[in-house]
Amino acid sequence: MFASMLAAGFGTLGYLMIAILVVVIFLVSRIRIVPQAKVYIVERLGAFHGEWGTGPHFLVPFLDKVARIVSIKEQVVDFKPQPVITKDNVTMQIDTVVFFQITDAKQYTYGIEHPMAAIENLTATTLRNIIGELELDATLTSRDVINTKITALLDQATDPWGIKVNRVELKNILPPREIQDAMEKQMKAERERREKILQAEGEKKSQILVAEGEKESKILKAEAEKQSEILKAEAEKQALILRADAVREQKVLEATGEAQAIEMVQKALADSIVKLNQAAPNDQVIKLKSLEAFAKAADGKATKLIIPSEIQGLAGMAGSLKEIIKEQ
Repeated sequence: MFASMLAAGFGTLGYLMIAILVVVIFLVSRIRIVPQAKVYIVERLGAFHGEWGTGPHFLVPFLDKVARIVSIKEQVVDFKPQPVITKDNVTMQIDTVVFFQITDAKQYTYGIEHPMAAIENLTATTLRNIIGELELDATLTSRDVINTKITALLDQATDPWGIKVNRVELKNILPPREIQDAMEKQMKAERERREKILQAEGEKKSQILVAEGEKESKILKAEAEKQSEILKAEAEKQALILRADAVREQKVLEATGEAQAIEMVQKALADSIVKLNQAAPNDQVIKLKSLEAFAKAADGKATKLIIPSEIQGLAGMAGSLKEIIKEQ
């Protein structure tokens, strides 16, 4: 009997332990760990209960449930090309890229159904409104303006949905085929025109450089000739100066020699006079000496001689003596 009671006790305890284990496992399974950059929207009995941020949370059994898991990271969505019509009635295809971020998980969850479809349709209608105010050329050259306008309008429109539109980019702008062909022809013509302009500019610069080179060459040649003439004139000047100096030196030397010769003659004459005075010669000796000097002068190249009267008398006396000697 005791054994049966012990067996019954162990059976009840086992069942209790099993029940406790099941409850613990069930409760542990209700723990939710929210990762980084995620927000859990929790509903209790079908109504919004709260937003769970990063970390562990307990989900009350049978009462709470996670209605939506929302990512708060910036997201990128690429929408398919949309047909738009410009102000000048040109139909083109434009596809856009939208960068957005969810800032309010509750509004994003309960504010609108299918938010991505709503953003796509809103982007298309906003783009049509903006492009409809622009002509084709302005559309092709005003990407930044269009991006700024559509970003501001989308951000304002999606704010009640808990969505922040950071920027919108026009990915491709595709005009009709015939317009593309016309644009290609225009671009080709523009490239050819620029090429011709560049070639003309190159030829112009080349001619200018050649002319400048010739000008510089002529200037350098003229400068060289000028310097050559200057050097030649300077050389001739120096030669004339040197010749004049040589002539002057020669004349100085000749004058000095003549002066020295005259001085020597004068000295010799003075010495002769002194000696004559010392010898006390008579008039006949002096006349004879004068006659000798006259004879020496006659040996020169002079064509005119002035004979002193004393010598003339002496010559006459000599002629008389000669006649007497002949008579005898």
